[in-house]
Amino acid sequence: MSVIPKELLSKVRRIEIRMAHLVNEVLAGEYHSSFKGQGMEFSEVREYVPGDDVRLIDWNVTARLERPFVKQFVEERELTVILLVDVSGSSLYGSSEMTKSEISAELAALLALAAIRNKDRVGLMLFTDQIELMVTPKKCKSHVLRVVREILGFKCSHSKTSISQALKTLLQVQRRKAVIFLISDFMDIGYDKELAMVARKHDLICLPIIEKVDYDMPASGLVSFLDAETQELVTVDTSDTRIRKFYQNDGLQRLAQLNQILNRNGASAITIYPEADYLGELIRFFRRRGKRS
Repeated sequence: MSVIPKELLSKVRRIEIRMAHLVNEVLAGEYHSSFKGQGMEFSEVREYVPGDDVRLIDWNVTARLERPFVKQFVEERELTVILLVDVSGSSLYGSSEMTKSEISAELAALLALAAIRNKDRVGLMLFTDQIELMVTPKKCKSHVLRVVREILGFKCSHSKTSISQALKTLLQVQRRKAVIFLISDFMDIGYDKELAMVARKHDLICLPIIEKVDYDMPASGLVSFLDAETQELVTVDTSDTRIRKFYQNDGLQRLAQLNQILNRNGASAITIYPEADYLGELIRFFRRRGKRS
């Protein structure tokens, strides 16, 4: 059995405490109203009263007791929530105080705690250009700590990203309808088909993590950039306004294209900007969604 570093355990615990507070104070009710159960299941029969829908009459019970009875149903509330988290090389980068991996862990903790408080099951799938780890859905509080620990502490040997491969695997292993949270910086292409397939079968919510530096290059003179996924090193004169403008236009265009891809293929989206109040944005999304339900 491997020993978990104290620093990692401390970080996991800090995230869990902070997210638990947000769930208890703000998110629990919003989450519950945002996601419907798998349908309605039979509960019991009761005696008919004027105004009841005659289509709900249980004719077998009615005939046996010689007076009308109707069936009652309750919402089958329990859901399965799958956190599909990108742990490729670019997740280790962060221009703010936290890396994308740490932000992913915070988001995962918030979502997992809200789900488990509502007695839903939570599973985890970590991916790069292949599936790195799958954690079976469970619904105990200690399971949340494992989810956060796996995201923060996972050391993968692959740095590239394949969202299409992750979505294909999800379709193979998750047969019943589930709520899927896809957390990634979406530094990838060619996943439109799989995205649409998952959105048709499941409730798919994408959380693109977008750093300001992804579309706004600061003027810092000659700077060498290392691609975290390809390991390619490029030196750029960031004081050149033409280069910064080109970089900004390219970054904003990629962001617009990403939004178009998600909308076109039926996925909900919550764009996460680390420099902004991204947890507040997540809560506002649940509130808007709950009002539409």
